[in-house]
Amino acid sequence: MEGVKIKAKLSKNDGIKRSRRAISPAISMVIITTVTIVLVLVASSYAYQVLEIQRGASEFDAVKKSFTTFDDAIWDVSFDKYGSRSARFTVNYGVLEVIPADVSNRLPISVVVNEYSDARYDDFTGFLRYNLSIRYVNFGNGYKTYLFGDNQTIITEATKSSGTAIIEQRSQWVSITLFYKVKFLGVRVVQVSGQIVNYVDIFIIKMTASRWSTFKGDFDLVAKNKNIMTISHGPYNAVENCHVTVNIGGLSDTISVTLEPGLVVFNFIVAEVQVGG
Repeated sequence: MEGVKIKAKLSKNDGIKRSRRAISPAISMVIITTVTIVLVLVASSYAYQVLEIQRGASEFDAVKKSFTTFDDAIWDVSFDKYGSRSARFTVNYGVLEVIPADVSNRLPISVVVNEYSDARYDDFTGFLRYNLSIRYVNFGNGYKTYLFGDNQTIITEATKSSGTAIIEQRSQWVSITLFYKVKFLGVRVVQVSGQIVNYVDIFIIKMTASRWSTFKGDFDLVAKNKNIMTISHGPYNAVENCHVTVNIGGLSDTISVTLEPGLVVFNFIVAEVQVGG
């Protein structure tokens, strides 16, 4: 009888051991599966973030090209009264702003002929700006460069566009800002009734909009020539050299213009270009 009892006891302990051996691999499998899922989720999240950053950076490069194309459109349409041109933009990670030429958002512009106080142009102009978080593109705070154009407010090259696009990083944003400088078209010397008259032509693109607007998604940004007008000052007695000073925002430059003896007339040719969707 005792032998039988011992045998039964041994069989019971043997079953407990087998049960524990069966549970141990099951728990290990659960732990491994859980860890694997967590690692996959972490890796997927990281890969998604990397992909989003790459997409944001790619958008920035594409928007730079769109700014260049849109500058060509504005320059072309500025000479085409009532004409229109457009450029394609894709903006999903940043935002594109159209700033009108109004008192609250304006960029002040003034053109002054120093020797002739009455010969001047004072107004406001709008501008175009794209903003993107530094999460996608980070050049360092205070970074500034020119996508095209330079820091001069007046240009004299006949074939050069007057557009300037600045890339800047401030705080948490990288921005591209497009505005237009003043273009000196030259001096035309004409004899009128036996009198020499110098016609000094100065071209101004006034960018405007019906209101402050923001754009996202895929869209065509349109530039429309609303009007071209000429504001003339003179005639005055011509000096040998006169100086034209242009102020745009906080920038200022002065050029010297040589005149023939006789009279001088200053023509401010203003093209009003409206920007919108």
